[in-house]
Amino acid sequence: MLSGVLLAILSGICNGLFSAPIRLIRDWKWENLWLVFILGACIGMPALLVFPVVDDVAAVLRASPAGALCAAGVFGFGWGFGAILFGLSVDRLGVSLANSMVIGISSALGSMAPLLLAGAFALNARAMLLMAGVAVFLGGVSLCGRAGRMREQNEAGTGLRAGSLQGYVFAAGAGILSAVFNIGYSLALPISAAGQRMGLSAFTAGNVIWLVMLGAGSVPNVAFCLYLMRRNATGKLFLAPHGRRPWTLSLLMSVLWGGSIVLYGMAAPLLGSMGPSIGWPLSLAVGLLVANLVGFLLGEWRASGTEAQRTIRAGIAVLVLAIVLCAASARY
Repeated sequence: MLSGVLLAILSGICNGLFSAPIRLIRDWKWENLWLVFILGACIGMPALLVFPVVDDVAAVLRASPAGALCAAGVFGFGWGFGAILFGLSVDRLGVSLANSMVIGISSALGSMAPLLLAGAFALNARAMLLMAGVAVFLGGVSLCGRAGRMREQNEAGTGLRAGSLQGYVFAAGAGILSAVFNIGYSLALPISAAGQRMGLSAFTAGNVIWLVMLGAGSVPNVAFCLYLMRRNATGKLFLAPHGRRPWTLSLLMSVLWGGSIVLYGMAAPLLGSMGPSIGWPLSLAVGLLVANLVGFLLGEWRASGTEAQRTIRAGIAVLVLAIVLCAASARY
């Protein structure tokens, strides 16, 4: 149990850190760094986890229900657009605000959606506690959005910039599609069951799901990045003498994001039935706090004013409370 908790904490740390390089890479445009990140995280990482240890991946897929494979592909493809929106929201809003809004929205929807889809929603103590958690989530997101608007007004002096308005829209879309991704993963679990029947460990069989979902999710990301590179003529930046820094930071994003998934995959079996009520919310809370710490260290709130800083701290505290409430509802 202790090992599972520690791994869940490490998963959250990796998830909170992975988007920081977006604010540190100056020699490339967004489409350059995002393409390298996606190729590493969505194609390279799952391939390294699966192909060296699974002799016949195709046999596992053939043994899996068609509905599960379809869900993995369709929901993974849809999540790919959410990944694009998240990357764009970090570019426009910063690590702190973008992560707060995306985690808040995706957690609220991700808490309610499984119950509604399963037809298991009933007005009992668990549902009331869960609804309270969702309401607190929405309050936390509202506070974070307010803090962002105050920051923009203080920094620009003339109100919200168009890029920041886009950032809020992108963050909302990313939060919604992140919740959809969790639903798709649940529907794709029969793929893991098929792998385990063929002798794979639970961890390895679960990675086969990532291979399908993340592979499908990479398609819109790669296509969008290639489109931007053609439109903006930024493909040539890969050949410019910028040194190893942009390559290293982009690949570091892949390692950190992929590491967050791998670590949580290792934590879940150790936590057993307590995984949903302890591991996932703990990972979310740690990721939220780390992302905001990174944002403060990068100076994203340096010129925002005292009131804006107080508001974003209040929003973070409210989001953590919401995570605790939703975790508590899982114990009923």
